[in-house]
Amino acid sequence: MLPASPAWAQPSLPGARFGEVVPRDVREMYDRGIQYLASTQNEKGEWPGNTYEEGPGPVGLGLLVFLASGEDPNYGLYSNHVRRSLRNLITAQDAGTGIMGQSMYHHGFAMLALAESYGAVDERNLWPDGKAPRSVGQALELAVRAAVTSQKKNSLGGWRYSPDANDADTSVSGAVLVGLLAARNAGIEVPDAAIDRAVAYYKSMTSPSGQVAYSGGMGGFDESIARISIATLIYSVSRRKDMPEFKSALNYLRGRLEQQAAQQWAEYARYYEAQALFQGDLAAWEKWNNLLVRQLKQAQRPDGSFQGQLGQGLSTSFDLLALALNFRFLPIYER
Repeated sequence: MLPASPAWAQPSLPGARFGEVVPRDVREMYDRGIQYLASTQNEKGEWPGNTYEEGPGPVGLGLLVFLASGEDPNYGLYSNHVRRSLRNLITAQDAGTGIMGQSMYHHGFAMLALAESYGAVDERNLWPDGKAPRSVGQALELAVRAAVTSQKKNSLGGWRYSPDANDADTSVSGAVLVGLLAARNAGIEVPDAAIDRAVAYYKSMTSPSGQVAYSGGMGGFDESIARISIATLIYSVSRRKDMPEFKSALNYLRGRLEQQAAQQWAEYARYYEAQALFQGDLAAWEKWNNLLVRQLKQAQRPDGSFQGQLGQGLSTSFDLLALALNFRFLPIYER
């Protein structure tokens, strides 16, 4: 059931677009990074690159970077980039199944981007020819239905790469579940049972130490800041902070705030750790964020991009979204 009227049709509140005071270093880094993404996005709304950078998942993450900047998504500096990205996501969606992309990773990140766009983007300017396959709200509803249908086929209550998979992992499941939680926050109906099953899956994968397994014990309870951060974020946004699993996972992150540099898939881990700490412990996030700003200031390339294992475009999006907690414009970034 869609809300009766999207947010762009409602009167704006004075000062609604303004967040906390943002450090100059963060603003300058973000501006250089977003200019890089704006200059390298093609007319289809994509950032061509390696295999990791192809598909609606990276398009959705790039769209989130534009939305998180604080610029007006309808008339601001990056409004055309916002519209390109949204058209890409909606046209990439299978009209029958509702799935976006070749894996549920893509679907989850694309669904999150649709949820954060819904109510913020005036769709009267979205399609140049006026012919929309479906509205943002309709695409989001369809994406939610697809995710819930996929979960019903899954005996573990999570998600894996294929929408028809019977096994699950805590990385793919995180992308999908955060997308569902964002859709629920946007006013889209998401069954409580779907959230409860997914949270129960994370509970089963979280050890008393706070470490989080990958898939059915595969990878075991080895240290993965990314997976621990995903679980912490999910417990927070689903309002389960009373669970001992949330407390143990958050405590694990608190004890390793200075271990940012030497991680595999560092940019992916930063993206989730920023949100997990911000939602879980603001003081811990502030300490970690200061370290992050110093680290990324040294790592940013002259063209504004960040280099990483996932390719230049996608790595830049992940790192900028880790910084974007300083702005707090995205609804999913609200505490």
